[in-house]
Amino acid sequence: MSTKESTLKPDEFTVANNYANFLNHITKLRNPHEVEFLQAVREVVNSLVPVLAHHPQYMKSCILERLVEPEKIISFRVSWVDDEGDVQINRGYRVQFNSALGPYKGGLRFHTTVNESIIKFLGFEQTFKNSLTGQPIGGGKGGSDFDPKGKTDLEIMRFCQSFMTELYNHIGPDTDVPAGDIGVNAREIGYMFGQYKKLRGAFEAGVLTGKGLEYGGSLARTEATGYGLVYFVREMLQDKGIGFEDKTVIVSGSGNVSIYAMEKAAEFGAKVVACSDSNGCIYDENGIDLNTVKELKESGDERISEYITKYPNAQYLDDCSNIWSIPCDIALPCATQNEIDEATAKTLVDNGVQAVGEGANMPSTQEAINLFLDNDIHFAPAKAANAGGVAVSSLEMAQNGSKLMWTFEEVDEKLKDIMKNIYQNSMQAASDYGSPGNLVAGANIAGFIKIADAMSAQGII
Repeated sequence: MSTKESTLKPDEFTVANNYANFLNHITKLRNPHEVEFLQAVREVVNSLVPVLAHHPQYMKSCILERLVEPEKIISFRVSWVDDEGDVQINRGYRVQFNSALGPYKGGLRFHTTVNESIIKFLGFEQTFKNSLTGQPIGGGKGGSDFDPKGKTDLEIMRFCQSFMTELYNHIGPDTDVPAGDIGVNAREIGYMFGQYKKLRGAFEAGVLTGKGLEYGGSLARTEATGYGLVYFVREMLQDKGIGFEDKTVIVSGSGNVSIYAMEKAAEFGAKVVACSDSNGCIYDENGIDLNTVKELKESGDERISEYITKYPNAQYLDDCSNIWSIPCDIALPCATQNEIDEATAKTLVDNGVQAVGEGANMPSTQEAINLFLDNDIHFAPAKAANAGGVAVSSLEMAQNGSKLMWTFEEVDEKLKDIMKNIYQNSMQAASDYGSPGNLVAGANIAGFIKIADAMSAQGII
């Protein structure tokens, strides 16, 4: 039992637990159809009971009630014209969740599944993730139900320009700094930055991150989330006296996060045998040829199934969820939210998985997480393990502010330090509040306390 936990009386835990249950209930009543957001809130709130019991002032000043309500939600119509001359209509969103630690910071997601619930869940998670990085950034998220797949460059440009025309009044280097997410890469960032620059009549490099190197981007930004994930998991494994060497790894997805997680895991001595896209997955028992995957994804139109035309001994499995049936030592879910449910987690456990590191945002359901923890699987939660992307985005902001550009090696070293600190702070918080070794609880607690103290210092606003 930790020092903090041992000083508490049973009734203090009861009060805090009742408060957490009440807060979950009220949040559900206010957001009855926002499944993803409610899942994210419940996971965080329930892990904070020992913190609330030890610090009742957080309950008295309604820190959590304020924290689960975004400071601002912006939604807007995005009208644009396709190549056939037809008018298309999409919805755009920006959720500015919490600015206690700094300007809102978080990506833009362009995908058909985007709705207010998903953007709120992402913004809520982002607030804690950004806190964990130790950087002076608050939490936000945004996006649209527009899907860049199958669109021409001109159509994507017109959409991005229209999207930014609606958004630009709400963002700025010291206000809100968007970045990329699913469906938003350097191309989309470039089109949006160009439109912002035209509308503002000024070159404000720090308003967007993930920019091209020619106009204020940062080296290592493309690799940051995938590399950061592996750096974090390596810290977790080293604490247990093991590493990536000679381990079999599977990685869901085949975008930037997945590709660079595979690259770094292989660099550390692992054999990556499987990856996926939205249609299916490939399994190559000899180890995935990463250059081939990069070529397929960089072409823009090729699916991962084309891998087997070059490597006929590899297998292609329809349905991307089949990747989790492949035995492995380390699983890195890097595709999308809730891709691992309880049944999938059981398959991984039965097949001997030793560690799971979340590279996507909330890729495991709460039931899956519980199963991993109950079976002593080393588990690295998303808000800690995939914070590398936003960490380097913040480093890009710092370079823009100082009008300097750091080398790849300088940025990479800073990223390693940030991920190491996130791991150590999460482990320390878990130990301090009665859950030693539980990185889920530790990441939530470490992220929350920093935000809560900043909110308390700034008054009721």
